Amino acid sequence: MLEKPKLSDDSIAACLRDEYGLRAVQVSFLPLGADRNTSVYRVVSEDNDPYFLRLRRGSFGEVSVYLPKFLREQGVGQVIAPLTTTTGHLWTTLDSLTVILYPFVEGRNGYEVRLSDGHWRELGVALRRVHSVALPPALRRRIPVETFCPKWREMLRGILVRFGRESFDEPLNAELAAFLRARRDTVLDLVARAERLAQALRREPAAWVLCHSDIHAGNVLLDEDGALHIVDWDDPIVAPKERDLMFIGGAQGFAGRTPGEEEVLFYAGYGQTQIDAAALAYYRYERIVQDIALFSEQILTAEKGNRDRVQSLQYLMSNFLPDGTIEIAYRSDRTPIDG
Repeated sequence: MLEKPKLSDDSIAACLRDEYGLRAVQVSFLPLGADRNTSVYRVVSEDNDPYFLRLRRGSFGEVSVYLPKFLREQGVGQVIAPLTTTTGHLWTTLDSLTVILYPFVEGRNGYEVRLSDGHWRELGVALRRVHSVALPPALRRRIPVETFCPKWREMLRGILVRFGRESFDEPLNAELAAFLRARRDTVLDLVARAERLAQALRREPAAWVLCHSDIHAGNVLLDEDGALHIVDWDDPIVAPKERDLMFIGGAQGFAGRTPGEEEVLFYAGYGQTQIDAAALAYYRYERIVQDIALFSEQILTAEKGNRDRVQSLQYLMSNFLPDGTIEIAYRSDRTPIDG
């Protein structure tokens, strides 16, 4: 979220004092991320220790805190586990918000800094460990299982229908509508290909694994000492491993590497594995469809003048750039649409 929520810094500091025993001398809002339901802050204690605070509005999946703690305990050191409250809980609440506190990692993400060859190999090693972990039954039951749900495809079809029928006076809405009207055939083709591959994948038995589900450049951090961290475990899923692997070489924002370089370096760490080309193509199509649908909804429903709306339009349009996500998704698809 780019705009600070209507919540006083004093109330946040009081919550941290009462729930974590942390006396904050500085509470600073950070205009980061594309999720308008999540706000993040940098907090400094009276001992000058920094912390990273997440405030989540709306539904909260408890697995997003239980899983990082478990992975950290299993030796996946690239995962940052949340801190516990004074009563041993991994989160608390403030008004209608979920409050989660972490150690603060001073560093930059994969959008901002070029990962070294070693970092790419380390990312591969870390993700292989995640994909290989044996989940305890109680935690496994909390994690969603892939269903190849048509939610985003249906939503995007509805948005295109709306843009075909309505006109918009508000400038950003009008720009969005015009942009997607001009690319309607491409967008519908993406939806059709994702739907066709989803139907095929539902019929195929597969050895599914724990997936992070959102390994884009913004969720890979390098701290000041060069250590690599994987963040944002809000939406883990048990799915084909290609759910995560689609990000590697998929034009997901990593600085300074070609898609081919990303793949060579990453798989040097991940190790040999059989890639299901249909699953890889499906997840790349589906991610684009989801982005277009979700960003369109954010632009249409957020308050006018909200800076998140402008960022959402930029993110949406970036899918259509040369050598962007759409072109790479098409290159990944080895099955003809009419085949």
